[in-house]
Amino acid sequence: MKFDGHVHFVGDGSNGNGCWLRRNSLLDQVSEPILKRQAGIFETSRSLGLDRAYEQMLLGLIDTSSLDAVLLLAMDYPYDEKGNCLKQKAKFFVPNDHVLDLAKKYSQIFSACSIHPARKDAIEELERCAERGAKVLKLLPNCHNLDCSDPRYRPFWEKLAQFELPFLAHTGGEFSVPVLNSKFADPRLLRLPLECGVTVIAAHGAGKSGLFDPDYTEDLLRMMKEFKRLFTDNSALASPNRWRTLPALLDPKVQDRVVHGSDFPIPSGGFGPWIGGLLSGKSYREARKIANPLERDCFIKQAVGFRESTFTRLPDLLP
Repeated sequence: MKFDGHVHFVGDGSNGNGCWLRRNSLLDQVSEPILKRQAGIFETSRSLGLDRAYEQMLLGLIDTSSLDAVLLLAMDYPYDEKGNCLKQKAKFFVPNDHVLDLAKKYSQIFSACSIHPARKDAIEELERCAERGAKVLKLLPNCHNLDCSDPRYRPFWEKLAQFELPFLAHTGGEFSVPVLNSKFADPRLLRLPLECGVTVIAAHGAGKSGLFDPDYTEDLLRMMKEFKRLFTDNSALASPNRWRTLPALLDPKVQDRVVHGSDFPIPSGGFGPWIGGLLSGKSYREARKIANPLERDCFIKQAVGFRESTFTRLPDLLP
């Protein structure tokens, strides 16, 4: 199966699914109609609601692409070390049950739950989600305020390993979601889950997002030599701010550990790889003609040199 292993759901709870989207700033209110138009759901969201419009749009994109399925990600709230929810610090929330329900409803969707280990019900929720068919755990440590190396979370990682669920962990810089602790973007903090036997997919190759972010890619590659269960993904690397991470992941010695991902709905236009000399002018122009953003990202990743195996690797890592 050909997979996109990094796709987000965005909703506002308009169909009663529990999703939440922050709209309390002027920037949020101004940018939302623009983003809806870019996603092609401006009109349908008015009649169906954002959640249903996004669901329909996503299914249409999968069905008109070369992909067989996508990994759809839930999004937990951030928490402090005492297990207190920090909802006021979050940008959006997608309940586990929503992506689990969509995965049950559609064969093209596989579900990734999102559970902060500091939650008082973390292990119980993990057990529940695994029983319902979750295939992956997804968290953004720097945005969820999560130090993955904290020994208090060892029982959680051991339970995750017991269920054989991979951990898709954001690594490197971030700008689309509020960052609560930038130090937690360091992939070296993933050592504890790896030592507990968890298969870890370090998203984005641990590279930069902003100009002043630390670049952890070399640290990640050194860890991959030590831990055979450590993988990475190429999500969002066709964007103007992350393309510099591409050459390291295109190395033939590294590609066997790369999983394809788009990071949809983050735009993937190929401008970054083109200005970086990794994508030819001809391929860039061809990419711009592809209306389907999931397919466009596939085209760009293949054009810069990612092998077909990166698109089919994720199923081999799932329970």
